[in-house]
Amino acid sequence: MASQGKKLINNPNDVVTEFIEGLVETYPGLQYLDGFPEVKVVLRSDHVSAMLDKVAIISGGGSGHEPAHAGFVGEGMLSAAICGEVFASPQVDAILAGIRAVTGPMGCLLIVKNYTGDRLNFGLAAEQAKSEGYKVETVIVGDDCALPPPRGIAGRRGLAGTILVHKVAGAAAAAGLSLDEVAAEAKRASEMVGTMGVALSVCTLPGQVTSDRLGPGKMELGLGIHNEPGAALADLQPVEVVVSHVLQQILSPETSYVPITRGNRVVLLVNGLGATPSMELMIAAGKAVPQLQLEHGLAVDRVYTGSFMTSLDMAGFSISIMKADEALLQRLDAATKAPYWPVGVDGNRPPAKIPVPLPVSPSAKSDESLSRPQQLSKQGYLLEVAIEAGVNAVIDLRDNLNEWDGRVGDGDCGSTMYRGATAILEDMKKHYPLNDAAETVNEIGSSVRRVMGGTSGIIYTIFCKAACAQLKANTQTPVTSKQWAEALEASISAVSKYGGASAGFRTLLDALIPASAVLQERLNAGDDPCTAFLLSSEAAVAGAESTKHMQAQAGRSTYISSDILATVPDPGAMAAAAWYRAAALAVKNNHQLHE
Repeated sequence: MASQGKKLINNPNDVVTEFIEGLVETYPGLQYLDGFPEVKVVLRSDHVSAMLDKVAIISGGGSGHEPAHAGFVGEGMLSAAICGEVFASPQVDAILAGIRAVTGPMGCLLIVKNYTGDRLNFGLAAEQAKSEGYKVETVIVGDDCALPPPRGIAGRRGLAGTILVHKVAGAAAAAGLSLDEVAAEAKRASEMVGTMGVALSVCTLPGQVTSDRLGPGKMELGLGIHNEPGAALADLQPVEVVVSHVLQQILSPETSYVPITRGNRVVLLVNGLGATPSMELMIAAGKAVPQLQLEHGLAVDRVYTGSFMTSLDMAGFSISIMKADEALLQRLDAATKAPYWPVGVDGNRPPAKIPVPLPVSPSAKSDESLSRPQQLSKQGYLLEVAIEAGVNAVIDLRDNLNEWDGRVGDGDCGSTMYRGATAILEDMKKHYPLNDAAETVNEIGSSVRRVMGGTSGIIYTIFCKAACAQLKANTQTPVTSKQWAEALEASISAVSKYGGASAGFRTLLDALIPASAVLQERLNAGDDPCTAFLLSSEAAVAGAESTKHMQAQAGRSTYISSDILATVPDPGAMAAAAWYRAAALAVKNNHQLHE
């Protein structure tokens, strides 16, 4: 039976910022940007001098994996780490702030774990930084060896092998190499490493209950680092047997995930997942080395054992194997001041620390103030009631969304959507220009972007920005029903373009694509706009429900078996259908009042 997890925390919503504050107080070589709570960036205290003649190395992702990534900021490794909320990709603005803070004439390399939200957010930030004149390259790390190919558009997950890529790239940058040379070394390192994890328990997110997904005497093989179910459930075995299975999977010639054959030199990294004692990790390392040597014919040149990339308080470990040569070993052996790389810590802690001022965007406007109209037009009124109904529907669905997402993802879809919905409600009261449909949609996107992390946040931001651009292309006032339909179609196209999903991929598009089709069909047939909107909302609900019968091809659900997926609809699709249906009903019920 599930129970409330015990945590030594204050407010669950503040765990990331309070972690960062404690981290920089502990280590003299670290500092953070003064952008809490939206911007959570840890950087080197000497970043100003370091950026003059060295390539900057930036990584990051959702929090909950500590010490990754902030614990690996320091001379010889990362220049900055961008921290998202727990298990949620950092926002684009935070990534941009990190790039601006530490990138000099030599440029910067972004090292990104292969998750859809990270790819989208870091990708958008990279493009924006390039448009501002920064030199930016990106390396995607996907070292997961647990799941057989193919995995739809999602690909292999980024796991603890990413830490070794950080070290190689950081040492190359410290040696004064160019951006292209550093990126090439990092990319090569990412192609040389494979990882697989084993869990004895699930983790507990701050403020949430502990799942009882694993029964007594069971373990999960091939899990990710976001609490998603593993590739297989098995009876608990002695660690020697478990290690043997993991090594066989990583080095399997059938999958050829890593180019390692007998006679090669390798590096071994045994990584704790958060609640595994050092004793057990050392036992695993002690069993792995002779197996690599005797059973696989490999020379083990380096062994790193400890907690590098965790999953909160999950019990278990992962093993990473990297093919090595003299050049790579030189990078791994190079000096670093990153506090959680397995070397000593030096330097005196200063008596006080002042946060580094947040860099200002070169394109920032001096005054972007918006205000709510004193008198709403008919369209402004209908827009307000539609928005209010839509976000309240999402708020009411929070627990259901979390429950569904807990079975097919990381369990935070409802909480993430709730943050966006409450922000929209609050911001609408203050400054949404409701009589201007395009700018109102644009402001919804800004509200979402500010508070929603992970893939959902960036997807809905892209959705709103595309709709705004389409609405602005039409100068007619008020906006016609067909123009709204065109805006919806443009939004769907943009989400599909940047996210890679389409109909049948088990995403929110499976609700919105049929809704868009019915809306345009009924409007072209001459139906009343309110009726067309309502009929299209029925298509959205039906589309969302139909995701039960789809195999996921995007996002974390791609790693879940079809048997589990068949028990629940896609949470993102259900959320989209909920706000769309509620908005349609609100417009239908209130339209007559303003005839």
